[in-house]
Amino acid sequence: MSRSILAIGLISLLVGVAACGDDDDDASSGGGGGASTAQEPAKKSIKVGVVTDIGGLNDRGFNQLANDGLERAKKELGVEGRVITSSKNSDYIPNLSTFGQQGYDLIIGNGFLMGDAVATSAKRFPKSQFAIIDFSQAAMKGKPTNALGLVFKEQEGGYLVGYLAGLYAKDNDADTVSVIGGQKVPAVDHYIAGYQAGAKAADSGITVLSGYSQDFVDQAKCKELALNQIGRGSKVVFAAAGQCGLGAIDAAKQRDVQAIGVDNDQSFLGPQVLTSATKKVDVAVYDAIKAAQDGTFKGGSDLIFDVKNEGMGVGKISEAGQKYAAQIDEVKQKIASGEITPPEEPEK
Repeated sequence: MSRSILAIGLISLLVGVAACGDDDDDASSGGGGGASTAQEPAKKSIKVGVVTDIGGLNDRGFNQLANDGLERAKKELGVEGRVITSSKNSDYIPNLSTFGQQGYDLIIGNGFLMGDAVATSAKRFPKSQFAIIDFSQAAMKGKPTNALGLVFKEQEGGYLVGYLAGLYAKDNDADTVSVIGGQKVPAVDHYIAGYQAGAKAADSGITVLSGYSQDFVDQAKCKELALNQIGRGSKVVFAAAGQCGLGAIDAAKQRDVQAIGVDNDQSFLGPQVLTSATKKVDVAVYDAIKAAQDGTFKGGSDLIFDVKNEGMGVGKISEAGQKYAAQIDEVKQKIASGEITPPEEPEK
């Protein structure tokens, strides 16, 4: 028995020495041993589906930006994502339903024209969360509590590029600028209203021509409208018409006048692009996905994107417009502070 007691004592002594050695090692390394550092929790794996509007992913703007947001989330957040392209309005409910039937966690509709389809789908698939670009949740039929509106103040971006257009025209002995909208939906009307007000704030005597192509896809329609406006004296054409608007930008190049892009920074289309009214659709999509993943998604509400939180702004200003960049920045600050509040409705 005495030998057993002695053995137990020796073992206890050795364990104590080893423990002291561990403490000394931690102290000598600053007390920051790797084993004591809590690991970051693994990000929740979710499935996200995006349904485009009829403009398609090759619009180089609105839908492309939504896809960019999804791709960023796939890369940075590790979510599983897929895009379904719509070619006509009747595709919206079937496309949204495809994701709902497959149990996707978050389903995003891209565009105002999808408002009723998202409302219907959100009711049909209550276990999925829904988000929609350019449509307020409060305006949705039935006000589904599993839906989130992602809403932009396009009039603020329109005002900024309109102000630049007005300055450019006045400085180049021109008295006319113009804007082309796609279909008459709130986002397009906001852009037009802001552009009209901004141009007239820069030059009270300027004429702002406006028209609608009634199409977001056919570039020939916007090109024809733009050529007509240019023929009436327009020196700057703002195209707020999705893929169709690319035709207006081409018309500006053809007639050697200035163009203004929309949603995306479209300066890559050529030196005729004076600037672009930028709309962070990609950020809105990414933010919605992140919220769905981390549990902060708030259905039954809206997220608002504006100049103040950099959801709206201007893209790269070309060499032809650089002399006005400081003035545009001043106007931007006034919008952010509330000193300037651009209108939402176009002039009659």
